[in-house]
Amino acid sequence: MTTRGQDIASVLKRQIEEFGGETSLTEVGSVVEVGDGIAQIHGLSQVGFGELLSFPSGVVGLALNLEEDAVGAAIMGSDTEVKEGDLVKASGQVAQVPVGDALLGRVVDALGNPVDGKGPIKTESARNIEVVAPNVAIRQAVNTPVQTGIKSIDGMIPVGRGQRELIIGDRFTGKTAIAIDTIINQKGQDLLCIYVAVGQKQSKVAQIQATLEEHGAMEHTVIVAANASDAAPMQYLAPYSGCAIGEEFMASGRDALIIYDDLTKHAWAYRQMSLLLKRPPGREAYPGDVFYLHSRLLERAARLDKDHGGGSLTALPIIETQAGDVSGYIPTNVISITDGQIYLEADLFNSGIRPAVNPGLSVSRVGSSAQTRAVKKVAGRLRLELAQYASLASFAQFGASDLDAVTRGQLERGQRLTELLKQPQYKPNSLGQMVASMYAAVNGYMDDIPVDRVRDFESSLIGFLETSKAEILQSIQDQKDIDDATEKALQEAINSVKKTFS
Repeated sequence: MTTRGQDIASVLKRQIEEFGGETSLTEVGSVVEVGDGIAQIHGLSQVGFGELLSFPSGVVGLALNLEEDAVGAAIMGSDTEVKEGDLVKASGQVAQVPVGDALLGRVVDALGNPVDGKGPIKTESARNIEVVAPNVAIRQAVNTPVQTGIKSIDGMIPVGRGQRELIIGDRFTGKTAIAIDTIINQKGQDLLCIYVAVGQKQSKVAQIQATLEEHGAMEHTVIVAANASDAAPMQYLAPYSGCAIGEEFMASGRDALIIYDDLTKHAWAYRQMSLLLKRPPGREAYPGDVFYLHSRLLERAARLDKDHGGGSLTALPIIETQAGDVSGYIPTNVISITDGQIYLEADLFNSGIRPAVNPGLSVSRVGSSAQTRAVKKVAGRLRLELAQYASLASFAQFGASDLDAVTRGQLERGQRLTELLKQPQYKPNSLGQMVASMYAAVNGYMDDIPVDRVRDFESSLIGFLETSKAEILQSIQDQKDIDDATEKALQEAINSVKKTFS
C-alpha cells in the first residue's frame, strides 16, 4: 500500500488548522482518607477555600481545610460512593445556588435542587452562596414595619424591614408558630418569604409546606430544607443558600423576609464538621470561629438605600435554649449580633398564654420607628401597663383584699390586656383588626367585660366592623393612622357592640 503525497499534505493541513484548539488545565488530586462525610485529598495545591470539587461518583465536595499537604473537603451528600484513591477534580467555582422568582412556591435543598417532586426549576440566574455583607454606607435606616399579624409582637416588639430580630425559647414554646404566622400574614402583601429548615424532621417540613399551601402562603414563599437525615455539610450550607435567594429579591428592589429555623442545629452541624476536619475545639467543643459563622450570615440582612434599589432583607433567626438558659454560648452569641429578641417562656406557654411572649425580656432595638402611626397610638401604653401589672401581680397574691381602688384597677386592666394578647395559631390579625381591638382595651372599653369574655368581645367587635363598618378597617389599613373621624366612628362602633354584647 502506497501513501500518496497529497494524502500526507491534507493530513498535515488539517492538523495545522486544528492546532489552535482550546486547552483547559484541570487540577486533579486523589482521596487519601474518607469517613463521616469528610474526605482528605492530596495533590490539590491551587484549590481555594469554598471551592467545589467533583468526585468520580458525581458527588460534590466543598474545600474547607487548606493544609500544606492535604485539603479537607466536606462531601455534599452520601460518602459511601467515595473511596480511597479516587481522582478528585477542582472546578474553579465556589458554591452557587439558583435564584429568582421561579423558586417561589418550591421546596429546594441546600444546593437549590428541587425536592418537592414538581419538576426542574427554570431559572438562568445563580448567586454565590457566600458573599460579603452590604457596606454600612449603602444601608438606610429601618423605619418600615414587617406586619407579623401577632398583636403582642406588632404592639410591643415591632420588627422593621431590614432588621434582625431573634426568636428565642425552649423546645415547644411556639417559636416556629410565630414564624409561620408571619409568613401567612404576608398573603397579598409585598413581602416575599424564605423559610430555611435546618436539622428539622422531614415530616415537620412537609407539615409546614402543607400548612402554607392550605392558607395560600406558599405562592410567595421558598422553603430551603436541610433535614435531620441530611449530611452535616448540607445543614451547614442551607442558611447561606436561603440568604442568597433572599439577596436576589433585595437586589431587585423588593422586600424579603428570611427565617432560619434554627441556628442552634446549624451550629451543631458546623461543630460536627469542624471536629471531623480536626480543627481545634474551643468552648463546648465549638470551633473558635463559631461567632463568625452566624455574624457573617446575619449581617447580610439589610435595608439598602435608594441608589442601590431600596430593597430589604429581614432576618428572623430562631435559637433553642435549654431550660430557659439565655446565657448559653450560642444564645449569647446570636443575641449580641441581632437587633433585639422575642423571648418565649415555657411557663407562659404552659399556663395558656400563647404566643408565650415575655414582654419584660423581649426587646426590639428599632423600637417604635418600625411601627405605623396607628399602632403607635394604641400600643404606646400597652407595654407600660403590662409591666406595671407584672410587678403588682407578685405583691397582690399575698393580700388582694387590702388593695386600693387604683391598684385593683391596674391589676384588672392587666388581666384583660393579657387575655387580649392571646391569639390562636394560623390566624394573624390585619392592621385594622389589631388597632381596633387594642384601642378598645387601652381606652378602658373592656374594663367592665369579664376577663374570660374578653376574647369573645374582641371577636364580636371585629365581626361587627367587618360586616357593618368595613370602611373603618379600610381607613386604618390605607392611612396607617387613626384620624379624628375614624376614631369617632370606632368609638361609636365599640359602644354599639357593648350594648348588644351579653
